[in-house]
Amino acid sequence: MFVLAGVVTVAGSIRLAGLGDALADRTGWGEALFGVVFFGLVTGLSGVIMTIVAAGSGEASLGYSNAVGGIAAQTTAVAVADAFHRRANLEHAAASVSNLLSGCLLIALLALALLASYVPETTIAGVDPMSAVLVAAYVGGLVLIRRAGAQPMWQAIATAETRPDVPHNENPLNRRPPGWLWTRFAIVGLLVAAGGWVVALAAESIVDVTGLTAGFVGAVLMGIVNALPETVTAIAAVRRGAVTLAIAAVLGGNILDVLTLVAGDVAYRQGSIYHSAGAAELLATTTSLFMTATLLGGLLIRQTCGWGRLGFEGILLLVSYAAMILILAL
Repeated sequence: MFVLAGVVTVAGSIRLAGLGDALADRTGWGEALFGVVFFGLVTGLSGVIMTIVAAGSGEASLGYSNAVGGIAAQTTAVAVADAFHRRANLEHAAASVSNLLSGCLLIALLALALLASYVPETTIAGVDPMSAVLVAAYVGGLVLIRRAGAQPMWQAIATAETRPDVPHNENPLNRRPPGWLWTRFAIVGLLVAAGGWVVALAAESIVDVTGLTAGFVGAVLMGIVNALPETVTAIAAVRRGAVTLAIAAVLGGNILDVLTLVAGDVAYRQGSIYHSAGAAELLATTTSLFMTATLLGGLLIRQTCGWGRLGFEGILLLVSYAAMILILAL
């Protein structure tokens, strides 16, 4: 069931890439902002369901580690998608003010979640006040990103390898009416969410049957499945030439994964989900922070070519994620 549900999320994500590219053009939002908001919401639904189901059944550590482990896995997806971009480093081609600000917002949200684990535990109606702070920071961040995208104070220098965010007229989906596109987008998103629900139930059984720790199962196994929608979407977007959407889909999914902790905190009735985080969960959180900062560095430096068709940040992302898995497995 764990594998079958993962397959459903992959198949749905491939379809989402085409629909999302068309909707970004038709709505005028652009690939970066559309990817952060709508792609983050739809591709992240499976992760939200996983965390809610796990936290609601009392497995707070499993729910927490799924969220932060998914962020680490999804950030690694940028390096994977980069391998499919043949012309130049993906971060070079997709540099934009919206993607940079989205990375800054993600770092801020992760830092707030980490901070919540260290302040004295306090709950109001069973919910940690930091959950409200995270939501407020998310909304405020989106407002700033939209304003900066409409009236940018600076922009990345255009090079021969830069791929600007312009409508793709050759996309046959652009000829479909907006209502048709939104309906298909919502249906596929629900299928991806259903896959996440099955994955969460199967993961609880894996912990019981195999004896593996909740931190490892949540951060690695569930985290990988949680990251599959963003990974496949990023690869599909790169192959379609929508490189800005590829980065935005990953960042948007990661931002929503931090907000997944808010949903898990509401579902977890035994206290604050942030204070349920143990050594494994805090390791995954700090690794995700480091990997996000590395991705931002790649977007700013914009290395044209690197080792093995990957930039320095792609190598660091792969090494960081592999090191996290190794430490959690020990």
